[in-house]
Amino acid sequence: MGEIVLAAKVTHVPTMLMSEQPGRVFGTRAQAIAGHVEIARRAKALGADTVVICDTHWVVNAGYHINANSHFKGVFTSNEFPQFIQNMEYEYEGNAALGDLIAEKAREKGVYTLSHHIDSLELEYGTLVPMRFMSRSGDFKVVSIAAWCTVHSHESSAKLGAAIREAIEASDSKVLLVASGSLSHKIWANEDYEKNNGTFTISSEFNRQMDLRVLELWQKGEIATFLKMLKDYADFCCGEGSMHDTAMLFGALGGENYQGKGELIGEYFPSSGTGQANVVFPVM
Repeated sequence: MGEIVLAAKVTHVPTMLMSEQPGRVFGTRAQAIAGHVEIARRAKALGADTVVICDTHWVVNAGYHINANSHFKGVFTSNEFPQFIQNMEYEYEGNAALGDLIAEKAREKGVYTLSHHIDSLELEYGTLVPMRFMSRSGDFKVVSIAAWCTVHSHESSAKLGAAIREAIEASDSKVLLVASGSLSHKIWANEDYEKNNGTFTISSEFNRQMDLRVLELWQKGEIATFLKMLKDYADFCCGEGSMHDTAMLFGALGGENYQGKGELIGEYFPSSGTGQANVVFPVM
């Protein structure tokens, strides 16, 4: 019988890659990288063989979609930030059976979901950045789920999260479940970026205070309170992908009935106007 051994909300900012390359950003994201490695180390120690990633950089306009290919190999350049992520080679094994089963369980709940086996369907960097660093703690298969959902409700995304858990428990996979996306996500306006040292600052004090409050709620285990404010938080603080990754994560953990407490791994930090953190959640 399979299980989710650990769950996490993680950052995927491109400056993590740049932090390991010569230049002005060198070394500045070391703690965020260390957070990814530590989360994966804990998951591996608990027996994880697969990472299921809810990716807020994969945009979908109808239905829910899963990249369930059996093998992923390619060279990735970001069309959003080609100056930041370019020619990044990757190769991972997939877990096709699990991806298909997630889609099946979701459809049983009335959530239209398709699982794809298409070699030309590339992974997005909300999956590739975490896997680049998490793979340093061991080999993992990967399943990527679209979580930049433009016409979807948080309620249906939570149902998909519940389906993710049901599918995992009906499989033989041990899984690290990852919500890959920021907290607040108001990127600096182009004309304001340089004068505000935009790479290392947040664009809104209101957003920063809201991020800190959310982290406090998670660390105190007040998940039911957070879920009541999720939609407004995503709307008013420009949550990445409308924070459907987070709705999926907590749907898998039990929603408002979840009694666990989040653990901040490393530090909260601003990046290009946004708020970022790595947080792990025990599975109850």
